[in-house]
Amino acid sequence: MGTASKLAAMLTISVWLGLLSACEQDEAVEPTDPPAATASEKPASTPAAGGNGGTSEPSPEPERPYEVLADQLRVPWVIEFAADTVYISEREGNVVMVDGQDMTRQKVNLQKSVHGQGEGGFLGFLLAPDFEQSKEAYAYHTYEEDGETYNRVVVLKQTGDQWDEVKPLLEGIPGAANHDGGRMAYGPDRLLYITTGDAQQRELAQDKDSLAGKILRMTLDGKVPADNPFPGSYIYSYGHRNPQGLAWTDDGVMLVTEHGPSGSPGGHDEINIVEPGGNYGWPAIYGDAKQSGMSTPVYHTGETAIAPSGATIDGRNRMLIATLVGSALYRFDRATKEMSIVFEGEGRLRDVKINDGRVYVITNNTDGRGVPGERDDRLLVLNGIND
Repeated sequence: MGTASKLAAMLTISVWLGLLSACEQDEAVEPTDPPAATASEKPASTPAAGGNGGTSEPSPEPERPYEVLADQLRVPWVIEFAADTVYISEREGNVVMVDGQDMTRQKVNLQKSVHGQGEGGFLGFLLAPDFEQSKEAYAYHTYEEDGETYNRVVVLKQTGDQWDEVKPLLEGIPGAANHDGGRMAYGPDRLLYITTGDAQQRELAQDKDSLAGKILRMTLDGKVPADNPFPGSYIYSYGHRNPQGLAWTDDGVMLVTEHGPSGSPGGHDEINIVEPGGNYGWPAIYGDAKQSGMSTPVYHTGETAIAPSGATIDGRNRMLIATLVGSALYRFDRATKEMSIVFEGEGRLRDVKINDGRVYVITNNTDGRGVPGERDDRLLVLNGIND
C-alpha cells in the first residue's frame, strides 16, 4: 500500500473512533428497550469558526464568553438564589454558599445519611419562599435503609454555616445507583413539584401505587393537595424514566426534560409538556411511538443522546437546558420546535438558572463521567445568552 493510501486508511479509522466515542451514553447500558418510531429533528450544533484568511498575523485571543464565580466544587447538582447570593448543592452532602468573592462550604446534618452511589446523593435543594425570615429550605437526597436504596424529601434550616434537618416530608421513594430523579421546583400554583426516576425498575413508572418514575406534587408542609389528579396520592404525572428539568412558561405551561433509553437504540431524550394525570409512556413507548392513553414528547433528540439535566425559561419563553452527554447549553423554542446550542466547550453541564437577567450554569465534570480540569467544577455566569 502506498504512503497516500496508508494515510487515507489511518484517517478513516480515526474518524470512526471519534464517532464511536461521541455515541457514549450518560448512563449504564440497559436491557433491550421497545422499538421506537422514526426520530424527529436532531439538535443543531454551533458551526465551527472559520480561518483567518491566510494572513501571517495571529488571530486575537477570543473574549471568554463567561465569568467564573466559584470553582473546585465537588460534584455540584443544583443552583439556587437568595437575592445575589448563590447556593449550590453538592452530591456528597454539602451546600456551597457563594456571596460575591466569598465561597463557604456548609455542612448538612441529616437524620438519615446521604448515600452517594452512582447518580444518587444530596440532589435537589430549594430555598423556602420565605427563606429570608425562616432560613428554611427543601432538599431531596438518597439514603439506605435495611439494605435498600431510597430517596426522601426533607425540610432544612440554616444555622450559621450549617444546615440541620427540621423534619421529613416524604420518605421511601424508590432509589437505585441510577435514575433517582431529584429535581424540585415551585409551580405557578405555589406548590412543590418533585421528579423521581424509575430506580432502574422500569415497570414502576407505570405503577400508580409506586412513587418511582413520577412527577410528584405536594403542599409546602408535605400534604397531598386536594386537587391532585389521583385522590390521596402525591402523583401528578407518571410514565417517566428519569425526569430532570422542571420549568414553566409565562402562560403556565409545564415543560420537563427527560433522559431517553440507554443502549441500542439510545438517545430519544425528551421534552414533555406535562398535564395533570398524564401518562408519558415509559417504558412502553418513547420517541414518536404512540399508544392509546399515553402522551408523546413535544421534542426528542432521535438517536442522539444529550442527557438533559436542569432547565429554566428565558425572557422569550424559550427553554434553556443544561446537558451532560451533550456537554452544552441548549435552547428550545416551543413555538418553532427548534433546538440549538448556545454555549459549549466547558464539558458536562448539570444545571442552569437565570437571576436578574443573567444566565448561570454549573459544570459537572467531577462526577466520574467527565474529564475534569484543574479548577473543576465551576459556577459560570454566561455573557450574551439571554439577549
